[in-house]
Amino acid sequence: MQNFIIEPIAYIHNNFKEKFGIPRQSGISNCGLSTIVFAQKFQDENAVRGLEGFSHLWLLWMFDDKNADKTWAPTVRPPRLGGNKRMGVFATRSPYHPNGIGLSCVKIESIEKNVKDGIIIKVSGADILDGTPIIDIKPYLTFTDSHPEALNGFAENSLNYELDVEFSCDTYNLDNGLIEELSSILRLDPRPSYQDDCEKIYSMRYAEYDVKFTVNNNVLTVVDIIYMNGCEK
Repeated sequence: MQNFIIEPIAYIHNNFKEKFGIPRQSGISNCGLSTIVFAQKFQDENAVRGLEGFSHLWLLWMFDDKNADKTWAPTVRPPRLGGNKRMGVFATRSPYHPNGIGLSCVKIESIEKNVKDGIIIKVSGADILDGTPIIDIKPYLTFTDSHPEALNGFAENSLNYELDVEFSCDTYNLDNGLIEELSSILRLDPRPSYQDDCEKIYSMRYAEYDVKFTVNNNVLTVVDIIYMNGCEK
């Protein structure tokens, strides 16, 4: 069997500092920007020539290498099905696929050039951990990539599922933009479906903050926001 060597072409940077809380699919939360910074070898503005004419991109990326030593299994337990029902791994977007490659559709917000990083692409709608290596970028084409008639399988049950978000703590040190980002992400319910303890206080790292919340009767209440000051959780 032939082996392939894949070289990262770029890295993505954003406020998602841990897996818990990252939207389960790209595009379902467009609040907050991610920045794609090319590796030095690929820092050539000619490589993005013509990209300004597109509105969206496909990003191919590598899952966290903590998944690399996971044993191959033909079935996984999707969190949105309660964590106790198995589906074929190729019928899911689980990180535990044999090769650990992610696929995300994101919106281009701007293509810029700066002294530090050279050409960068700012995008919204990413469902990718900060620092993740990007292995390819391709333009999204509506005439071939969009299929409104497509079926969603068991994922259909997750459509339009959202929580109401309330803040019971002081948010004086957060700007309105960050509050809007947090609300957009929390509304999607970061918890696995099998966790439904209204007394439990959940903790999610976002940007430089540790966000603590409870969920009861479809209402997510943020009870504390702690500034981490660069410290690890």
